Amino acid sequence: MSSNTIRQARSREPERSTDILKFVQDVGQVTAATILGVTMLSSSVIAGGLVGLAVSFRNLPDVRVLRNYIPTETSYIYDINGTLLDSLHDEVNREVVNIDDISAHLKRAVLAIEDSYFFNHQGINPSSVARAFLANMSAGETVEGGSTITMQLVKNLFLNPERTMSRKIAEAVLALRLEQIFNKNQVLEMYLNQVYWGHNTYGVETAAQSYFNKPASDLTLAEAAMMAGLIQAPEEYSPFVNYPLAKERQAIVLSRMRQLKWITAEEEAAAKAQPIRLGQITSFQLSQAPYVTEAVVQELIEQFGQEYIVKGGIRVQTTIDLKFQRLAEETVRRNHRILHQRGLYADQIALVAIDPRTHFVKAMVGGVDYRTSQFNRAVQAYRQPGSSFKPFVYYAAFASGRYTPDSTISDSPVSYPDGYEYYSPRNYDGSFMGTITLRKALEVSRNVPAVKLGQAVSVSRIVEICRTLGINSPMEPVTSLPLGAVDLTPMEMAGAYATFASNGWYSEPTFIVQVTDSSGNVLLDNTPKPQLVLDPWATAALTDVLQGVINRGTGTAARLDRPAAGKTGTTDSQRDIWFVGYVPQLATAVWVGNDDYTPMGAGATGGGFVAPIWRDFMARALAGVPVEPFRRPSDFVKP
Repeated sequence: MSSNTIRQARSREPERSTDILKFVQDVGQVTAATILGVTMLSSSVIAGGLVGLAVSFRNLPDVRVLRNYIPTETSYIYDINGTLLDSLHDEVNREVVNIDDISAHLKRAVLAIEDSYFFNHQGINPSSVARAFLANMSAGETVEGGSTITMQLVKNLFLNPERTMSRKIAEAVLALRLEQIFNKNQVLEMYLNQVYWGHNTYGVETAAQSYFNKPASDLTLAEAAMMAGLIQAPEEYSPFVNYPLAKERQAIVLSRMRQLKWITAEEEAAAKAQPIRLGQITSFQLSQAPYVTEAVVQELIEQFGQEYIVKGGIRVQTTIDLKFQRLAEETVRRNHRILHQRGLYADQIALVAIDPRTHFVKAMVGGVDYRTSQFNRAVQAYRQPGSSFKPFVYYAAFASGRYTPDSTISDSPVSYPDGYEYYSPRNYDGSFMGTITLRKALEVSRNVPAVKLGQAVSVSRIVEICRTLGINSPMEPVTSLPLGAVDLTPMEMAGAYATFASNGWYSEPTFIVQVTDSSGNVLLDNTPKPQLVLDPWATAALTDVLQGVINRGTGTAARLDRPAAGKTGTTDSQRDIWFVGYVPQLATAVWVGNDDYTPMGAGATGGGFVAPIWRDFMARALAGVPVEPFRRPSDFVKP
């Protein structure tokens, strides 16, 4: 890539001189000879003026720093298939490219209108300088530049934009020095990547993508001439702002190219007649998946820092499948309307889908409409999971080796000391079922057995298991924890259930597959490195029971045309309702609620209202995906 070319540019070093005054005087002699012939000014006056200017130029920047110069460059975020999701930049939107990746038409068009003698001069064009000198002397102020491309480059990189004689001479000094260090192609490459093209786009690649929706390498003569015509006043001449004026500028560039015999009259006419198909302004566009890309940026900032993200030109391949993402967003919007039609007042839905085989996040929706609320409920909203927390309790029981799905437990009244009072858990319907199996207790989501089981296996042990599964939210080992007395995010729930789906193999959930710099060097590689963190028999036993939740328990509204496991979740106050479930290839958590924590009303349950949303998404997401059975407990050795 171009940044490598700039970094590794071979210098053509002159003999070293520590006397900058002598260097400026030498430059002055070249410039003075031309000006003397044109203006008949006294050589002694010129010499004296240059000596004075040389003193003021002692602090000119050293152009040798450009050997290691890396331009500020836009960073790009892609989905897992390479589809662009978003671009990140601050005030400079730029993608750097190699000189060989720029259309020959564009290089010729720019040279024709900006510096047609570029390959003949050594940084300054004496005849242009003379013409500008006379015009400025006549007007009594700086009215004409006479700048070469090299002078424009050093002005953009090192000098302020004021129009003064001293700055123009500083440009000349720096331009001559620059061309002693870099060859012409290197100077032209830096210029084309540095120059401003309007609408916050810098460099030829970003401009070509914006104006014509194509790379700079593919520009036609007509497009190249129009783009070259923008340089002098990009916003004024922009085809997005004034298309007829942009066409006039295009004609001027083409005419100049024909005068130089760089194109024929026929090519000029054909280019003028070619229809121009414009793209769209690319700077500061809304992301294709804003909830996702904001979460990606947060993960990147933790790794690289804010400034590098918006200036470093990194390329980020995310785990997101845009097809899945679109499906998830549409599912959330549609089901939000359906909930209101069914009389449930819930203002928000969040959804997270994770591949259990990699723990890559495949889709994530942080709310119903990003435009009205940028708060990402998938990763920022900490809500009580209710009974969808119970699988962690049952896994702990199975992993202890003392329980199987067919072990029994008493669903009967019980009380536990709680400070100066007693805590007495109740079932959702207020009844008791007596002695039942653990399978039955979880399928129909009985609260009392879950609390008793938590006491039997130790609530502290349940907390440990949650930590093993990547749940980092604050969690106290209170007696009511088995009923979801803790605040978790949908992301944490989806990631934990994904580990159940993989029979205990865990990788840290992530939005990022890989990060490279603009030259392709890998900066971050999140290739999964799964570790077996749960007992395979216990996870298979849990999955077997959770299939019963969907087949005949509280989650029947989540049934698919394939084996699936999952759990409903409903808080006592109806402030949060959930469904979290999985097949071997995909684990998904769906949360529904109100941002202000107001109850959604009696009858608001995860099984009744959220399970259908989960089924809707999963059925569509898995269309065409082969049916895969779960591993059976008998496939593993019981602990």
